[in-house]
Amino acid sequence: MNCYLAVNKNCNFKTGNFKSYIYEMNFLSHFYFDRNTTDANIVMGTVLPDLIKNAAKDANLYPQKNEFLFIGNPDEENLLAGWKRHLAVDLHFHSSPFFFAKTAELKQLLIPILENAVIRPSFLAHIGLELLLDHLLIEHNLIQVHHFYDKLIAVKKEYLSDFLDHCGLKNPDIFFKFLEQFISSKYLLSYQKLDNISYALNRICMRLWPETLNEHQLNQLTLQLSLFKEKLEKDFMDIFEEIESKLA
Repeated sequence: MNCYLAVNKNCNFKTGNFKSYIYEMNFLSHFYFDRNTTDANIVMGTVLPDLIKNAAKDANLYPQKNEFLFIGNPDEENLLAGWKRHLAVDLHFHSSPFFFAKTAELKQLLIPILENAVIRPSFLAHIGLELLLDHLLIEHNLIQVHHFYDKLIAVKKEYLSDFLDHCGLKNPDIFFKFLEQFISSKYLLSYQKLDNISYALNRICMRLWPETLNEHQLNQLTLQLSLFKEKLEKDFMDIFEEIESKLA
């Protein structure tokens, strides 16, 4: 898989050169709800919970429980606002009839592929749905990936560092190293191709199970994602409109 190597030669999920494998990846779906904001800190906040989990999976931060720590600094307040936005979006999405119906449908398509594998079809359907939603947002030109990265770059490191310090994050250097790789690789551009999504899903599974999908299974996964995408494309905006109305 080329993973848009023209953008960054170090980003290659298939060979594993980008060593910070992503566990939870629906960054663009979170970005959608704040795509028009002019505040870079809000955008960073909306994806920060997942970025931290990917950089340090054992980190458990709850800044929303100690909001007083961030009062008085507009940058930190907006990072917190984005963080809370992320939690709200996740809550609405994962409790929606749309989520349960679509994951159940995709799961049935994936079961034959995983017949002799230890990977859980329900898990792959969950993450697969999220990545397909990101894919469709790009394909329908509903978000601009470069705009997303521009916002992350615009965040001042010193304020982000202060925010994470107030959150109690240990070893922040590990996080900032990951963040630098995340931004420089621009691997989210690879979501424009379905076979890239299959490889990304495989890398995610590698973090949880000792075996990976073989080349035949990956090809079958891409095929089933393509078939499912044709159905999903008809009503995928329903969930974004529903969540947006609830956030309002």
